[in-house]
Amino acid sequence: MRNNLFIAGVLVVLISSTLGGVVGGKVLSNEKVVSDQMKEFTALLAVVEENYVDKVTTQKVVSGAISGLLNSLDPHSNFLDEEAYASLQEEQHGSFYGLGITIQSINGTLTVISPIEGTPAYRAGLRAGDVISEIEGEPTKGHPTNVLLKKLRGPKGTKVTITVEREGWEKPIHMTLVRDEIPVNSVSYSFLLRPGTGYVRIKNFTETTTEELEASLKNLKEQGMKEVVIDLRFNTGGLLDQAIKVSDTFLEKGAIVVSTKGRVPEANTTYKCSTNNGFEEMPLIILVNRSSASASEIVAGAIQDHDRGVIVGTTTWGKGLVQSLYRVGSNTALALTTARYYTPSGRLIQRDYSRSFYDYYYTDLGVDENTQSREKAYTDTGREVFGGGGITPDVKVEARTPTKFMDLLASEYVFFNFAKRFAASDERKVQALEAPVAGSLHVIDRAFSIDDTIITEFREHLQKAKIQFTEKDIQENLPQIKTQMRQEVFTALWGSEEGYKIASSQDPQVQKALELFPKAEALMKMRKQKTAQLNR
Repeated sequence: MRNNLFIAGVLVVLISSTLGGVVGGKVLSNEKVVSDQMKEFTALLAVVEENYVDKVTTQKVVSGAISGLLNSLDPHSNFLDEEAYASLQEEQHGSFYGLGITIQSINGTLTVISPIEGTPAYRAGLRAGDVISEIEGEPTKGHPTNVLLKKLRGPKGTKVTITVEREGWEKPIHMTLVRDEIPVNSVSYSFLLRPGTGYVRIKNFTETTTEELEASLKNLKEQGMKEVVIDLRFNTGGLLDQAIKVSDTFLEKGAIVVSTKGRVPEANTTYKCSTNNGFEEMPLIILVNRSSASASEIVAGAIQDHDRGVIVGTTTWGKGLVQSLYRVGSNTALALTTARYYTPSGRLIQRDYSRSFYDYYYTDLGVDENTQSREKAYTDTGREVFGGGGITPDVKVEARTPTKFMDLLASEYVFFNFAKRFAASDERKVQALEAPVAGSLHVIDRAFSIDDTIITEFREHLQKAKIQFTEKDIQENLPQIKTQMRQEVFTALWGSEEGYKIASSQDPQVQKALELFPKAEALMKMRKQKTAQLNR
């Protein structure tokens, strides 16, 4: 279970590539003296293998022993088997070889959620909603998604043949695509929320994060950006050096970003900003939530402690442990906690895990919201902040909680399927163009909105899908239904970023952020005044 959590969480660990140069650089020696305890373990292993009621393998027993060892330490020390280690390398290096599509099993069918722009899948014309029914002539239905994903990936330049079933097409489409390098973008979205206000969502911290962020900021500045929202929600972490560089983008040269402290001397380091990047004076909002962890918390903590911007959302996860990566074989590794990290004000934000790791991951959420029991620290201007349970935002804003009806629609992929059919209708002669087509029933351009006729079609779609609903369900959720429908149609026609813009326009945390730039500017002013007083 621990390995699964490690992978599924997109690394709820902080892999430090700067902590004494240990990441990817150490191999455990086999020449160490065997201790008495190791002799006992070897003897115990022999007894188990010879006498246990069922036949067991050495691999199974040793694997269990490793899990037991790491379970006695902390929730974030993990053994990475071959699959997990390969996934980690792919995640952190920011690329793999394949077709460039986001896929998901929907009702047992392998469905394209979105092609990645510029990839083989995009160039071949794959669309959101396409069903990949065969890979190399073999049916996909009923097979695990991860197994099918491996079939789609492969060495650069090799070919793979797929069969696609598309809404509105009578016959399947056969495609032969050539695999290529696919970038795994760290910055998933970058656009203007309104004139002058930029928005950048960083989904994780990989080797390319800072490079992507700088390119996004430069592009937005050319579009007239004068203030920016950096979204770290659902960002569970990644590379320490990238968290430092992202912080450096907005903080002045010489400012402390984070300090690490461990048992071995090389684990004790203070990291400071090394450059000025031209964004030190730009008003800044950072969005966080309970799924913001590790490297995200380093960035949020540095910005908050230096009064550089306003932190908005809900309290973050609370992970203050640093892992170093040790290779223990050619294709396996140990991610071992070697230090704790502290924000510039000296806060340790690690949440308590002493009761059980299960509680830590699943049932302990929210117990640290009571700031009275948490350690206190102070920002550069003297504002009170807290450790021992994540980064508490300056302005708390809860995300919109979906109703049971909206949860039902999402679980049945109702909006996705409706948008797919809506956009594919021959009757509408759908055009992703600026100019409408005369005589069409519904022309979809960027001004497209959901009218009563479309809502009527949506009711019919629910009935055909055998979704139980009442008119009260529709009316009580109508604003969210219209937003979700419009988002999915935009995603189908113009890509996921265009759909995400629609979602952002109704996101309470994003919309609150737009109101708080005067507060961000006031904080910056206070910090300057405090600095001037200290320099007198």
